Amino acid sequence: MAERQFAIVADIGGTNARFSRVALDTLALDQVAVYPCADFPTLAAALQHYQQQLGLTAIKDVAIAIACPVNGDNVKMTNFHWQFSINAMQAELQLNTLLVMNDFTAVAMCLPALAEDQKIQIGGGQAQAGKPMAVLGAGTGLGVAHLLPVDGKFLPLPGEGGHVDWAAQTEQEWFIQRQLAAQYGHVSPERLLSGPGLEAIYQALAVFQKLEVAPLTAGEIGQQALSGQSQLAKDAVAQFYASLGAVAGDLALTLSTFGGVYVAGGIVPKLLPLLGSSEFRARFEAKGRFAGFNQQIPTFIVTAEQPGLLGAAVYLKQTLAG
Repeated sequence: MAERQFAIVADIGGTNARFSRVALDTLALDQVAVYPCADFPTLAAALQHYQQQLGLTAIKDVAIAIACPVNGDNVKMTNFHWQFSINAMQAELQLNTLLVMNDFTAVAMCLPALAEDQKIQIGGGQAQAGKPMAVLGAGTGLGVAHLLPVDGKFLPLPGEGGHVDWAAQTEQEWFIQRQLAAQYGHVSPERLLSGPGLEAIYQALAVFQKLEVAPLTAGEIGQQALSGQSQLAKDAVAQFYASLGAVAGDLALTLSTFGGVYVAGGIVPKLLPLLGSSEFRARFEAKGRFAGFNQQIPTFIVTAEQPGLLGAAVYLKQTLAG
């Protein structure tokens, strides 16, 4: 197969850089490698190392998803020191194509390419072809994006929806809201729907229930909830899912996402056994006069191992096709 039919895609986070070769005809990923970002002075050096290590220096089309805003030629990572000019990096590495996008733009672009075994539907509704989609993902923060089908192609709409106002709806949530407002001032969905957010929910619920507990990491809370070791941990995960459903329902209403609302990120797949008994779908649908509207919209959990790499590949294939 000619090298033109292969490309390289990357998903760059604040800690690790993931690279893969992709066959553009099938979008099959192979030769995946993960490197600590701290091992390289620049992103260009990391990409060169990957190409040389795996004998892929002849490949000249590259797409990179990166954890920071991408609003022009100059890119500066939010949680790491790498910064670069896209044009200068393309010239330095003598690439035909260098497509750089926000990491959640890539996650949005992966949605049309997900296989049935790479997503799990929660609740009712049926995805309608050609309709807008939404994706949100809880991890270190809360990523939010929409995806619009336009003339047989897909237009990603990345945004900062994780930083809008969070709306408390119950007595417990009003208590959490006051606790977080005292600490942060503005309370956004990301303050709850993230790894640090799950930790904050746990601590706030301990105060609400008048319990004295030591702080736990998000991973420890998840483990204790899954094992049944801690009722407080189970309550924290239950609150996390209730809030996640409410925010996902807001996204569905905002752009009439009859193509589906998708939940990605690192937290939810690890806590899947607790999702079915949660209020996630009920809160997704609990939109007053528009409850029936949201009941028609399906919700999915993305279980694909490398959605960022897949989405970068989809976007690059679309770009190269003109």
